[in-house]
Amino acid sequence: MFAKDKDIRPDSLILDVDGTLWDSTSIVSVAWTRAVREMGLSDMTVIPDTLKQLFGKTMDEIAYALVPDMPEKDRKILMDKCVTYEQEALEQDPCNICYPGVLETIRVLSTRIPLSIVSNCQSGYIELFMNKTGLTGKEISDRECFGDTGMGKADNIRSVCKRNGFVYPFYVGDTEGDRTASREAGVGFIAADYGFGNIKEADHRIMAFKELLDIVGI
Repeated sequence: MFAKDKDIRPDSLILDVDGTLWDSTSIVSVAWTRAVREMGLSDMTVIPDTLKQLFGKTMDEIAYALVPDMPEKDRKILMDKCVTYEQEALEQDPCNICYPGVLETIRVLSTRIPLSIVSNCQSGYIELFMNKTGLTGKEISDRECFGDTGMGKADNIRSVCKRNGFVYPFYVGDTEGDRTASREAGVGFIAADYGFGNIKEADHRIMAFKELLDIVGI
C-alpha cells in the first residue's frame, strides 16, 4: 500500500467528523436521553462517554449496541427520535465545540489540496456541521455519509476517491473503525489521537489537528 511510504504526501484529505473535527457528545447526550426516556426507558441516561464509544459506527450498529434487547422496530423508532432531537439541539446550540485549530487549519489546507468529509452519520449531519462552523463547498469540496448511501465508511471513501480522481488520499479519523475502513478502501490513514478511540497503528499520528499542515507539507 502506498501509504506505508512515509515520504508520500497526501494529494487529498478525507475527514471524519465526531472525535476528529468536533466533540458534540455533551449536547447529543441530553437529546438522546430525552429520546430513550420517551420510549419507556425511564432509568436510562445516555452519557457522553457512552456516545464516544459508539460514534463512528453506523446508526444501525449504534442502535443495537445502545439497546440490544429492544425489538428492532422499536429501535428504529428510538433512533428516529434520537436523530430528530439531536438535530434540534445542535441547531439551537452555538456549537463552539470544534477541537482547537480545526477551522483555521481547514481553511489553510483547502487552498492546497481537496478536502472531503466521509462519516457514518445520518443524513444532514455533515451539512449541519458545515452550517454551524461556516464552512462551505469552497473548503469542503465533497462529502458522503451512511445516511445518504446506506453504505459503510469504506465504500463511501472509495466513492469519494473515485469521483474526484484522488491518487494519494489519506483518511483522518479517531477510531479503530476508521483505520480498518481506510485499509479496506485502500487509502492512507492519519490517526487523530486526541479523539475518542484507541488506534493500534497508522501511517501518521497527530495530537492536534493543525499537525496536518506538516504532513501535507505546508
